[in-house]
Amino acid sequence: MSDSTADRLPITQGKLPPLAFPALVGANIMLACGPWLVRLADTGPIAAGFWRLALALPVLLLLAGRATGGAILPGSRKTLAIIAFGGLFFGADLASWHVGILHTKLANAALFGNSSTLILPFAGIILTGIWPTRLQWMALGLALIGAILLMGGSYELSPANLTGDLLCILAGIFYVGYLLAVQSVRRDLPSWQVLALSTAASLPLVLATAWISGERILPGNWTPLVTLAFSSQIIGQGLMVYAIAHFSPLVVGLVLLVQPVVAAMIGWMAFDERLSTTDFTGAAIIACALILVRLPSRKAAPQAPEDALEDKA
Repeated sequence: MSDSTADRLPITQGKLPPLAFPALVGANIMLACGPWLVRLADTGPIAAGFWRLALALPVLLLLAGRATGGAILPGSRKTLAIIAFGGLFFGADLASWHVGILHTKLANAALFGNSSTLILPFAGIILTGIWPTRLQWMALGLALIGAILLMGGSYELSPANLTGDLLCILAGIFYVGYLLAVQSVRRDLPSWQVLALSTAASLPLVLATAWISGERILPGNWTPLVTLAFSSQIIGQGLMVYAIAHFSPLVVGLVLLVQPVVAAMIGWMAFDERLSTTDFTGAAIIACALILVRLPSRKAAPQAPEDALEDKA
């Protein structure tokens, strides 16, 4: 159901669709698998980002057409411009993050690539003028402590990793621009429409960057790229774009810390990067923070446009 006043109401954590918070958490779990798949790809890292978008786009356009009755482009030029702007930010995020993944440790890439955890809440305060509640500040503080503990054993800042770390931080900054743009239009448009259009806007920038960088474009092994497209772009970003309309920037930024937790687990299973008691303690603290930030979901909140997930809720 589309709320005609949604564009004038702040996004708060009120009466949510049952699947909204699980979708936000699930999005970050799926997106955390991205660095692993980028490393497995036999193309250049930016080219892997191009195939992530290109292979997902036909599916996203089909889903967008079903959600809108065939009218994929929004009626407002301003809305289309915001989506395109967000898509450019997302393309820049993919290009810088994928290169950074190959020049630093997996844990570093996940931690620095989600530097938007710190930036997004404050950007939301500046844009909306709404300050977090005491409970939300407590949740953010707990999550940050948990992340520091989690990465304490595997985090490494060294000259060898510096280039990759800086690229991942830059990616996190670009990702903030993407999330804010998507959040602003999701109050009026279905999630698949927003994701399809932002993906299409990202595609030329990522391809051009890969070509200018002299990367290998065509893969010999399609499996990692197809998996990357479906897990990260269709499922991961699909869940993210669906859920983002129902939460404040602070909550979205906090839940991004799920990604370093999952990345650490992947590093443990795939690369034998063992987790210590401190790591498990950090993960448990982040889990407590997610429960804490989920508590104030009892008040009424503006509703985002209806889409497939809400129909099932």
